[in-house]
Amino acid sequence: MNDWPEGWSDDNRSGNRYGQGSASDRPESARRMPHVQRPVPQQPAPPQRRPAPSRPPQVPQQSGGYDDAEYDSGYNTGQVYGGGNGGRGGPPGGGPGDGGYVQGRPSAAPDWRRRIKIGALALVVVVLAVSVGTYFWADSKLKRDVDLSKVIERPDGGDGTNYLIVGSDSREGMTAEDKKKLHTGSAEGKRTDSMMILHDGSNGPTLVSLPRDSNVEIPSFVGSESGKKFPGTGRTTKLNAAYAEDGPELLVRTVEFNTGLHIDHYVEIGFGGFAQIVDAIGGVELDIPKAFKDKNSGADFQAGKQTLNGEQSLAFVRTRYAFAASDLDRTKNQQKFLAALANQTATPSTILNPFKLYPTMGAGLDTLVVDKDMSLWDLGNMFFAMKGVTGGDGKSMNMPISGSTGGNLVWDKTKVKQLVEQLNNDEKVTVSSN
Repeated sequence: MNDWPEGWSDDNRSGNRYGQGSASDRPESARRMPHVQRPVPQQPAPPQRRPAPSRPPQVPQQSGGYDDAEYDSGYNTGQVYGGGNGGRGGPPGGGPGDGGYVQGRPSAAPDWRRRIKIGALALVVVVLAVSVGTYFWADSKLKRDVDLSKVIERPDGGDGTNYLIVGSDSREGMTAEDKKKLHTGSAEGKRTDSMMILHDGSNGPTLVSLPRDSNVEIPSFVGSESGKKFPGTGRTTKLNAAYAEDGPELLVRTVEFNTGLHIDHYVEIGFGGFAQIVDAIGGVELDIPKAFKDKNSGADFQAGKQTLNGEQSLAFVRTRYAFAASDLDRTKNQQKFLAALANQTATPSTILNPFKLYPTMGAGLDTLVVDKDMSLWDLGNMFFAMKGVTGGDGKSMNMPISGSTGGNLVWDKTKVKQLVEQLNNDEKVTVSSN
């Protein structure tokens, strides 16, 4: 008996007729179904920064005799499934911060020009902040103890700026060991050890030393503490006695009265501060032309180029008994040293090195005494004018001397008048000390 359906036989089974659309009136058990090409849906735009859902399972490659070109698996290989990568096939987990990647285009290169501008701006802000902070810090440390408004009957001011620079023998803040080390003695109070007028003008700076033993007249003045007016009596004495009698205000009054030169600013520094500044910058190099020794100041120097520390520097500028011209030779050494100190301090190695700049400024500002109208800017101008004294347009000299009274040095009035006129008119100084 035939088990095949009606109309079928074993011949049908062995033939190669399955799926070929036989015209026989017998049914096909495996007729091939025609393939209908479905339209490809429009691919949507990649979503913007959507959270990344789990990726769908990979669709396996279909096989088994079907034509791949005609086969439609139902999956769209161009479909975007979200995620930080935007369907790019890149590593998962993208999203915000993925460099602004656009499909089909690599990430943009870093904008170095913009980064450099931002970095430069940040650097400028930091430098300005540090500079402003340093300025106010230093300005707050100045001791503005001298009131020049108490000085009476002052001469008219001329062109340029005149500073009265005073080195006092003040031992304020010094221990007994410091006094012994620096050979300062233990005298009470303070006196002037050196006095100089620094004129800063358009024709270069001029530094004029005023010997402490100069014979001067003490004029009428108002007491700095009492406010009482003391009339002038024609009394003459050494210049440093004016400071000892009533301090900086009377010293300024006496200098102005005897010279006719208006003093714009007053600056004073004591023994201890002077030595600290020198040590803070690492010493001052000097070329000493001739060896000398002085037990009073502690000086003991050989001839030649050498670097002086704070203790040695103080001994160098204080020595006078070792020289034939005594105080006049000492003032020359003081000028030489101060110019060298200014030159070696105003260098990039000091100004740009905070480990040297701040100790130097701290040492100097802690011991400086200035007038009430003195700003840090004025002090800086004075410092650079001092540095310029040794330059081509600078000049240093002693107040012209015509003789002595036996103990006091007498100024040459004719030369002093000519010198003051040239300074007031801001002219090139042609007057000599001799």
